[in-house]
This record gives sequence, structure tokens and C-alpha cells, in this order.
Amino acid sequence: MLDKITASRRQTLKFLAGVPMLPLGASAASSLLALGAVRDAAAAPVGFASAKFTSMPAPSLADPAAMATTTVGSELTVTLADGTRQAFKLAYQPFFITGDMVPDGKGGQILAGGYYDINNKPIVDTSVPGKERQFFSDCPDGTSLLRPIAGAKVDGVKGDTVFAVVQFEYMSRDQKGDDTYGRMPSPIAVLTLDQDPATGKLSLVKYHNVDTSQAHGLWITCGASLSPWNTHLSSEEYEPDAFAASSNKQLLGFSKNLFGDEKVANPYHYGHLPEVKVNADGTGTLIKHYCIGRISHELVQVMPDQRTLLMGDDATNGGLFMFVADKEADLSAGTLYVAKLSGTLSTDTAGPADKVVWVKLGHATSAEIEKLADTVKPGEIMEISKEDPKDPSFTRIAMSGAFHWVKLKPGTEKAAAFLETHRYAALMGGSMVFTKMEGTTVNAKDKIAYSAISYIKDSMVKGGKGWYETSGVALEKPLDAGGILGHTLGGDQKDSGGEAIASEWVPFETRFVLTGEDITPDALGNTANPDKIGNPDNIKFSERLRTLFIGEDSGMHVNNFLWAYNVDDKQLSRIMSVPAGAESTGLHAIDELNGWTYVMSNFQHPGDWEKFHAKVKDTLDPLIRANYKDRFGAAVGYLTADSTSIKLDKA
Repeated sequence: MLDKITASRRQTLKFLAGVPMLPLGASAASSLLALGAVRDAAAAPVGFASAKFTSMPAPSLADPAAMATTTVGSELTVTLADGTRQAFKLAYQPFFITGDMVPDGKGGQILAGGYYDINNKPIVDTSVPGKERQFFSDCPDGTSLLRPIAGAKVDGVKGDTVFAVVQFEYMSRDQKGDDTYGRMPSPIAVLTLDQDPATGKLSLVKYHNVDTSQAHGLWITCGASLSPWNTHLSSEEYEPDAFAASSNKQLLGFSKNLFGDEKVANPYHYGHLPEVKVNADGTGTLIKHYCIGRISHELVQVMPDQRTLLMGDDATNGGLFMFVADKEADLSAGTLYVAKLSGTLSTDTAGPADKVVWVKLGHATSAEIEKLADTVKPGEIMEISKEDPKDPSFTRIAMSGAFHWVKLKPGTEKAAAFLETHRYAALMGGSMVFTKMEGTTVNAKDKIAYSAISYIKDSMVKGGKGWYETSGVALEKPLDAGGILGHTLGGDQKDSGGEAIASEWVPFETRFVLTGEDITPDALGNTANPDKIGNPDNIKFSERLRTLFIGEDSGMHVNNFLWAYNVDDKQLSRIMSVPAGAESTGLHAIDELNGWTYVMSNFQHPGDWEKFHAKVKDTLDPLIRANYKDRFGAAVGYLTADSTSIKLDKA
């Protein structure tokens, strides 16, 4: 047996060879983490006990190359039941950089992250004469690594066939340099990966662009999650305001690029929840669910009951929403709720929890809401005014950091609940008070769900932009670095009207469990403590590792980080740094895939310079341009061990 010390690489490979274990993502050079049963020639397998990540230092200008790319200096230490420990040095491996030509599975190549119109024809950037080319995204985001699919067969796979789905949130600019945010229809792709049974290594063999035409195209797809029934749950954030559609430059540009006509896109078709089913041949089919609420969707979390869906809302004056489906593994019909807090929430992680009550907004099927979206006009649902009409039949509500006065038309409650969800949830008394509530995930063992609050400010703070006295949240001061809410889950809950909620996974209290720290600018320009989280965004929980993974979308850290937070010993470890100016995205932790455990991670918009980057920009900009296609490219990939994947002993 190995002594109770860190095993050498040679010893590790020798003892792991041929042993069924679990790893964390793999890449072209190596697979991710494999923790597992370790044995010598005579010994029986020893069970996995626990795992911890070491924390790497933040990169500095002493090594500018490290600040201009993905940098990993952390280790995963695995402890087995007998006390044996093994340490694995981690690394990052991309499948591709957007803008690369990758295999299409038909003997040809396809542009990774490329944009397509409603007829699946490439959308071409003609902004610079003589340099015409297909548009491609610099912003890969939500990624799902699927469990094995029965009968999977794709040419070119030599080992085990596995699939991933990746979506692309937006494109920062065209070749001329003009802003293109929100003006392009989001592409989404199925990746066929060849998994080496001996090492866990994943290699890309096919890239399939999913047809989105049956869903009217996709709008700003951000975070994503894997459903318990093995589908990719996408998102559409920052839903276009239907009352301002005719002057919304993003929507007009989106419509022009998607349909060839500025006037075709219907705002009520966007802000919903798309779902991708992957087929055995590496293709994918997409549907859009219209009954989940039309909000600024980030990554959602389906609970183990396969019916309860918890979701954040990336907005100022956003809400915490819950959907309870009528049937397991079917999001086509159900009941929508919004949370109401009691007013005791504090950023003190040792403080008391705040009570959560759920306000029922309505029940619907996706089909009936899509039909409404096709036909109803916003003025047929409600009247709105941005100034006080001095009419008591109107109700004042908070909306996007400001206030509107609304009056619901008789008999339009269902249309309002599912197409004007923000306004209707506020009208019904929900706590529409959160600022940039981002990803959601669940710790099923402890029955705790987590929500990332990127910025704790504005509508969450007394007197802040969009704050109102009956909001249910009244913090004394902002915390721009943000934090993570932990929601305690349970059953036997009733909504605000006294009706039973048909779920055992309902949040009934919440508190901040982890926060960042605002600082005066340091030598690099960081305005949030670089040794704590800053503006958390993507979050995913690994049941086996007992670890909450946190990816940042920070306007306060010069380099954004990927963190691992052990929920048992409360240890926070920085495990990766992404290029300066980039956002850590595409986070997905899967505990077992053919015996291997993977952590997927992307980044987007490297070198997206802001004022606080002033001290590093001149040094880093040429390096990032050289690394990432003049700042037009970004990576889709995963963390891995630097030699072979790691396997966890199967439970």
C-alpha cells in the first residue's frame, strides 16, 4: 500500500492502471481528475473518502504571460478510506478556440462558434471590405457534459462516445470594432467527444450546429445546466421589453441578422427556457418552454424530484423564481412562483436566515403560452406609465432600477404571468429586489440550493436605485463584490395564499453563506479582494467532492478566477485564472461519466478592458491579441490532471 503521503506520478499511474475509477474532465493532452479505488497486486480496493483543492496564487505582472492566458497552479488531493493520500496537479485543456475550423463529422470542417440565420445559412461580417468572413462568437458560455446515450454511434470515435452541448452568449464586436451585443442570434452546438477508456481523455470528433428555427432562434443564451433526464437546459437572458420593441436597437439588429428584416422578431418569443435533446448520432433537437416565466434566465437547477426548478434572474429588480412541473422530466406544463422575503437578510454570513414565502403566479402549458406569444400585443395585457399617472387604478412597481406604474387589463392574468413576468411578479408582491442573481445549483445531500448574487447593491440596499420599502430586502450598505445565497429546502410548504406546494424541494429560508470583499484599488487595480470571490456568476455543486465550484464575471478582479469551496471545512481555493478581461463561464461538474469525473470550464471575451485594467492593459493587450485571434477568440474546454484523468471510487 502507498504510505500516507502524496503519491508520485509514476506510483499513481502504476496503481491506477486498470482500476475502475472516476475522473474530472479530460482534454487533448490529458484527462481530468480520477479519484478512486487504489490497490497493489495483493490488496483489495480502498474506497474514496474525501477530496480537497489547494489554492494557487493569483497571477501578477511579474509573469504577464500567465495573466494573458488560462493559468492553473492548483492541486487536487484525494484521501482514501485508509488515510492514503494522492495529489494531482491540475491543468487546463481546450477543445477549441472559437474561430477554429473543427470537424463536422461529414469529412469536412465547420467554424466553431459560427453564427447562422433562421435558414441555417452563415451570417457574414462585411464590416471591413475585403475581409468578409462568417461571424463567430468570442463568448462561449453554458456547457453540459451528458451521461452516456444508448446506441450512440458516431464515425471517428475509437473509444467511448460521449456528448457535450455548448452555447454562445453573444459576440462583443464586428471586425470594424462596432458593438454587436445582443444583435446576433445565439448559436448552440453538440460536441461529439471520443473518451479514451484507459485515460479518460476527451477528443473532439464532431461539431454539430443545432437548428434553432423551430424556436424562433435564440436570444442571448447565458448559463446552462444538465437536467436529471440528460438534456441541456439553456437560457435566454435580458428579455427584450415588449413595450419598447420598436426602438430596441438590439432587438432590431437581432431580427435583421436572424430573419433578414428588422420587423420580424417578436419580443414575446424571447426570454424563455430552451432545451436541447442530443441524439445518438451526435445531432441535437431543440424546443423552447414558454411556461417557465419570461425573465432574465441564467443557469437553472432541477431538483432531484425531476419536477422542481429553481432559477435566478440576472437583472436589477430581479426575483428568485420557482417552477413546479406537473410531471417528472417534463417542463411543458406547471406552476410558476416568485419568492417573497421577510426583510431580515444580511450579508453577515453568521447572521440569522431570512424567511422565504412563495407567491403563486399561475399555471400554464408551454403550448398555450406560445400561442399567446404569437398573437397578443403588450398593450392588450396591461397599461404602463413611467411617470405617476395620478390614477389609483395603477400600481407602482420597481422595474430595472426604476419605477413603472401598471394597470392590468381584465382577464389577462395568465398572459401577464408568463409573458410580462417581471411586472406581474412585482404586482403580485414578490421580492423583485435582487441585483444580478446569476447561477443556481443544489447540494442534494444537505438539501441546500445556492444562488450567486453578482453585485449586492442598488435595489437590495436602502435608498438604492430601484429599492422600495416593501421589497423584503433592506441592506444597510452595498457589497459590490457580491456573494452566494444558501437556501434551505424542504417539503410541506404552502404558498402565500395558503395552498400546498407539491414539492419536497422548496426553499423556505435563505442566508448569505459566502461573500466577497470590496477594497481600495491594489497595485494591479483590483477593487475586490483577490483572495475572496468577486462577482460570482456560474456555480455548480459536486456531490462527490462536496465542493461548490464558482466562476466569476467580475468587473473588480483584473483576472477572473474559478474557485472551489468545500462546504464541510469552508475552505475556499482558487483553482484557475482566466485571461485578464475575460469571464469564467461554461462551468459544469459531473461526478461520473463512464467512471471519470469532469469539471468543464470556458471563458469569454479575453481582453475586454475596463477602467480598472488601466495598470495592466498596455502590457497584456498584445499578449492576449496574440493568444486569442486578436481578441475575437475564446476557449471551450475543461480542467484536467496534467498527465492522466482521475477516477473516483464508484459509490
